Amino acid sequence: MTRTAVVICPGRGTYNKPELGYLHRHHAQRMDLFHSFDTIRAEAGQEAVTALDGANRYTVSKYSRGDIASPLIYAASLADAQTITDEVEVVAVTGNSMGWYIALAAGGALSPQDGFRVVNTMGTLMQDQLIGGQLVYPFVEENWENDAARKAELLADVARINASDGCDLALSIDLGGMLVLAGNEAGLKAFEAAYPTIQDRFPMRLPNHAAFHTALQAPVAAEGRARLGAELFGQPKRPLIDGRGKIWWPGATDTQALWDYTLGHQVTEAYDFTRAIQTAAREFAPDLFIVTGPGATLGGAVAQSLVLADWRGMSDKAAFQAQQDAQPFLIAMGRDDQRALATG
Repeated sequence: MTRTAVVICPGRGTYNKPELGYLHRHHAQRMDLFHSFDTIRAEAGQEAVTALDGANRYTVSKYSRGDIASPLIYAASLADAQTITDEVEVVAVTGNSMGWYIALAAGGALSPQDGFRVVNTMGTLMQDQLIGGQLVYPFVEENWENDAARKAELLADVARINASDGCDLALSIDLGGMLVLAGNEAGLKAFEAAYPTIQDRFPMRLPNHAAFHTALQAPVAAEGRARLGAELFGQPKRPLIDGRGKIWWPGATDTQALWDYTLGHQVTEAYDFTRAIQTAAREFAPDLFIVTGPGATLGGAVAQSLVLADWRGMSDKAAFQAQQDAQPFLIAMGRDDQRALATG
């Protein structure tokens, strides 16, 4: 019996030390694809993706850079999406942040090579300009129960800080039970000063991350549009769910509008990953949610997004865990214990 799935592509921060060698370990038979990406990198005078993945040593200072992390994550995620078993019918594709670019390729709106060009160009521009930064802060407790009042209070504080002299701060990504905030150094520091450390790690700064999905990225968006033409974009082969929860349908997509969103709103406005997942659940009611690698950190945000929607009666972490244990429906391909559930 064919099961249905929504495929979810991860964003930055998912290719870490344990992921070094991911392409060679899991996708040795797809080296031709990766070499086509190497050629695009060579044209820009950049190190080959296969060489980066095949290196002996991982350093955060190097591998967290936008011009290094983005192409590696793209290659790993797209190859994972291509290896999902035929026994699973992919009914829609979405992604988190940079994962939207990967979703465009996984869903057929961009060719694998053009998707790589988009990711590599934008990742390099972000790194070259490195405007602002990002931090993560949760609004739910460890049981994941929805706390709308706490979320509203945090966002009101963000707006207050943003209105202060010399401070830029805004919601970057609505990420399940987490808020990813972005801004300039003054804005980020003001938030960190106002909020004590909780769960031993939050507020947590993200290394080499710019102020993604805020107005501060307007110069990057403009340069991206200048370098990447709308002709790269075609009709998706599968429904795509963007960072507003909007669905782009095969055969009914305005490709100019898709280009405009991808290199406009998606770069400079908040990305609502929570809403994308909730739209996927409600509109497509899939049997499975498959998160492609590398890494497996996005699984928590997917689970939290479903809990926040009270999907299938899941109102907290324990309820999610009970359903997941009984019959796994959230599969992270970056986890060795779950990978075979997607690849067959």
